[in-house]
Amino acid sequence: MLKDTILICEDERSISNFISTVLTTNGYEVLVTETGASAYTLITSRCPDLVLLDLGLPDMDGLDIIRAVREWSQMPIIVVSARMREKDKVEALDLGADDYIAKPFGTSELLARIRTALRHTRTRAENASIAQSGVFQTGELRIDYDKRLVFLRDEDVHLTQSEYKIVAMLGKSAGKVLTYDAILRELWGPGATRNNQILRVNMANIRRKIEENPAEPSYIFTEIGVGYRMADGE
Repeated sequence: MLKDTILICEDERSISNFISTVLTTNGYEVLVTETGASAYTLITSRCPDLVLLDLGLPDMDGLDIIRAVREWSQMPIIVVSARMREKDKVEALDLGADDYIAKPFGTSELLARIRTALRHTRTRAENASIAQSGVFQTGELRIDYDKRLVFLRDEDVHLTQSEYKIVAMLGKSAGKVLTYDAILRELWGPGATRNNQILRVNMANIRRKIEENPAEPSYIFTEIGVGYRMADGE
C-alpha cells in the first residue's frame, strides 16, 4: 500500500520530533522543516498529501502559507498551534485550513484529525458514489481511495505514488477533461506547469499497466492539446 506523505512545519524541534515519531510509527512518510520558506518550497516541489502547520514560525506567519497554497491547491492543511484566540482559529479556517488543533494535544486526537482530513480529500469528488464508498469503478478498473490502490480485474496494478495520484485525480472527475496544467499544478506544484514531459512519461507508464492496448485506451483518454479524461464510472 502506498504511504501518505505528511509535511510537518514546526520550529520547536522537540514537538516536531515527537510528531514525526508518532506519524512514522503509524505508517506515514514524513517530511520535516522549521521555517515557512522551506515549508513552501517542499509543498510546491513535493506536493505532500497533508501539511501540519504551526502558525508562529521564525520567518513568517503560517497564515501566509495557507493563503499562498490555496491559490493553486486543495491539499489538506491542519494547523497545530499554541494560539488559542478564537480570532486566530477563524482566520486560519477562513483562509482554507481544513482543521485547527490547539497545543498541547493528544496523539489519538492528532491521528484522528489526520485520517479525517485525508479521507475528505479521497472522497472529494463529483461522483457521489466515491464519497459514499471510497471506490470508483469503470469496467474492470477499480480505484480504492482508502487503500490508495488501483485494481484491474481484481489484481493490484502496482502504480507508483505519482501514477496513483494521476489516476485517482482523474477518477474523481470521471467523464470530464482535466487539463495538463491542472494535473501538473495539483500534483507537482505551480512550477511544473511549463513541462508536460513528466506527465506524459507517467501517463505512458500508467497505460502500459492498465490498458490492454495502450494505443487504443479504454480507461484514460487523451484530449489532444487539452488534457486527459477518465471513462465514466458505473
